[in-house]
Amino acid sequence: MQITGGYILDDNYFMKRCIELAGLGRGNVAPNPLVGAVLVYKGKIIGEGFHQKYGGPHAEVNCINSVPENKRPLIAKSTMYVSLEPCSHFGKTPPCANLIVEKQIPEVVIGSGDINKKVSGRGIAILEGAGIKVRMSEMEKECHFLNRRFFTFHQFQRPYIILKWAQTMNGVLGNHSQRLIISNAYTNILVHQWRSDEAAILVGHQTAIKDDPLLTNRSGAGSQPLRVILCNKDIPEHLKMFDQPGKTILFNTVKEEQGEKVIYKKVEEKDYLRQVLSFLHANGILSVMVEGGSFTLQKFFDAGIWDECRIITNTQKISDGDVLAPRLHEMRKVSEMEVEGDLIQSFVNPQNPFVG
Repeated sequence: MQITGGYILDDNYFMKRCIELAGLGRGNVAPNPLVGAVLVYKGKIIGEGFHQKYGGPHAEVNCINSVPENKRPLIAKSTMYVSLEPCSHFGKTPPCANLIVEKQIPEVVIGSGDINKKVSGRGIAILEGAGIKVRMSEMEKECHFLNRRFFTFHQFQRPYIILKWAQTMNGVLGNHSQRLIISNAYTNILVHQWRSDEAAILVGHQTAIKDDPLLTNRSGAGSQPLRVILCNKDIPEHLKMFDQPGKTILFNTVKEEQGEKVIYKKVEEKDYLRQVLSFLHANGILSVMVEGGSFTLQKFFDAGIWDECRIITNTQKISDGDVLAPRLHEMRKVSEMEVEGDLIQSFVNPQNPFVG
């Protein structure tokens, strides 16, 4: 970082701040992307903002509105840094590219282009057409990772898929005869934080019936994810999930039925995973956390339809259970930490260009 006369002269410094701000919207803006913006005058930030809630003002709007009254004359002399190409179309809010032109901001530094066909390249064209200097940041990779769900959704026409499970030290997920408790209370808190980031949670019918899970986000932040069940047999109506807030979709091969809280969606047995994901994509479900069991997880692995994998291993527990962890395919480890005896490892699919 270069500092001259007390002023910061480093694009990456300001783009990192954009990314940091954007992350504050996690769990609240989907299917829109996470976006942060800062306004800089002579190396000092005079305004900053992020997209806080789906349907609410975008990062650029909040950034401009945050500038103190006594510094508003500086807006037309400042550089705006924004983690994603400003939008160019009327949606829930007016185009941010037009607002930047209106405020006569002379220079904009963009973290990454927008992959959405409604925006891609158009926001930049509006800015440049108005005589605004546009530069692309060196931190495109970091900005892609920030919005890996959004970019995957548009590039591959499916939700971003996170596979998650807990296993014993010897690779056991459970026991067909009874539920096996593996992870500790501290790790469970983390799992609920993960759920708060995703649009849906998916399990197979065996997990739904045997474990009778709530499948809710109990972190206190974010919204309730959609519950997605893959079932080839009837699901008992007394299951706890049906009394929880939010909706449940039951993908099956028999019937279609639209209820207020429970939806039955019929799919063909052949290639059913892609049908399920196509339906979720068409309904704006940006991301799905697949929480088992072993059969369902393995189906995603074998089809190559996954982006992240999070494995919780209880390093102090051995089990003779008969439900074994999935067979791992090619993956790259990106992080590892231990929480009270639980080893938490995160992996990414190297076939996805947006996961870093």
